[in-house]
Amino acid sequence: MTQVSMTVNGKTVSGEVEGRILLSDYLREDLRLTGTHIGCDTSQCGACVVHVDGKAVKACTMFAAEAEGAEVTTIEGMANPDGSLNTIQQAFQDHHGLQCGFCTPGMVMSAAALLEENAKPTEAEIRDYLEGNICRCTGYHNIVKAIMAASGQDVSAIAGE
Repeated sequence: MTQVSMTVNGKTVSGEVEGRILLSDYLREDLRLTGTHIGCDTSQCGACVVHVDGKAVKACTMFAAEAEGAEVTTIEGMANPDGSLNTIQQAFQDHHGLQCGFCTPGMVMSAAALLEENAKPTEAEIRDYLEGNICRCTGYHNIVKAIMAASGQDVSAIAGE
């Protein structure tokens, strides 16, 4: 067992973990932050994306012990302080960027990382950035539209609008 301590969504947490425990499992099982979804365990789907020290990371590719001392943000930490949806989350709701919702936490976390790097991405840049996130429902059109809207851009610029 390894002692691990990190800051998750602004709160310091610590515990003992086996060396083989993935960050996704630690978040879900030990911390009960079940918004981080596990869809594949092979880094294919992106449903488990969280931010570690400000970078988007697939939590199924990182051991919990590797996050020692890190600042981790999960989908639960994305809401506004009053509990209302943040700009990206609201845009996903307003522009129907979700259906079953399984991929949504990873999509929102990836979108937040993209918008941190590029405040006004083009449709092509959004689609390229989301390459590691799989959605089986929406066909990505409304997800792209939601991210464009969250960036303050005109969504009618998206192909097919």
